[in-house]
This record gives sequence, structure tokens and C-alpha cells, in this order.
Amino acid sequence: MVQQQNSQRTIFMADDDEDDRMLFLDAILELNLSVVVESAVDGLQLLDMLSQAVQQLPEIIFLDINMPGKNGFECLEEIRSAKGDLQGVKVVMLSTSSNPENIELCYELGADLYAVKPSTFADLKKLLLKVFQLDWYAVKKGNKRILMA
Repeated sequence: MVQQQNSQRTIFMADDDEDDRMLFLDAILELNLSVVVESAVDGLQLLDMLSQAVQQLPEIIFLDINMPGKNGFECLEEIRSAKGDLQGVKVVMLSTSSNPENIELCYELGADLYAVKPSTFADLKKLLLKVFQLDWYAVKKGNKRILMA
């Protein structure tokens, strides 16, 4: 977990690749974003974290597609079928895949945004900055927007 002083925003991220998780956390730190990041190594751990986060649900979940146990599609489907406040949590699919079928399925399952993982650390920071500067009220469900650095 990475925490900064006076943090008010909480985000969760799930990715089975340790390097990707570390780069994500490093980018958040370098951008000096005022967030608490909870990371999961797979979909099962993410869903467990969400079930225990009754008091403090994340504002955004960054979700990789290809993970063991439960993949990103399965996690997204469970998140969107859950009852209660979890429905309001924004889900950003963050994957190396730019396959149109994967993108379409993510939006069909209820993703708020699809972002292709950048190949450089600088581009990852640009991408994260874009996500955190988004006006979520202007992001319409089903827009099928693909975010890139």
C-alpha cells in the first residue's frame, strides 16, 4: 500500500504482473497524487478486498484483463452485478490488449473506461494523469472510449 499525507481518495488496482504493479505505484508517487493505492495480485484478491472495503470503497478500480484465478472480465462482471454502493465505483480496464473484441466486451460488462498500458514509464504517468483529471460526469456509459498516453 502506498499512502500519502492527508489522502482522501482511495483506488484499487489488480494486476498479476509484479513489475506492472510497481511501475503503477511509482508513477502515482512521482505524480504526487493524493491517493491511497491498494493493490491485488489477482482477481480473487481484488474481489476479497472489495468485500472487506464496506466502509471505504475505492473511487476507481484499475483492472488488468489477463490474470490467474479470476480474470479482469470475470471481476468486472462480479463488480457490476454486486448490489449497493459498489455500482458507483469507476472501473478502468488497464491492459496491454488493444484487441477490439476485448474492448467491446469490457464495455458490455460495464467498464467506465478502457486504457491501453503504455510501453514507457513516462507514458504511464501521462495516462494516469489523464485518468485522474477526467471529468467522470462527462464520461458516458457505453461511450467505448479508448484512453492512451
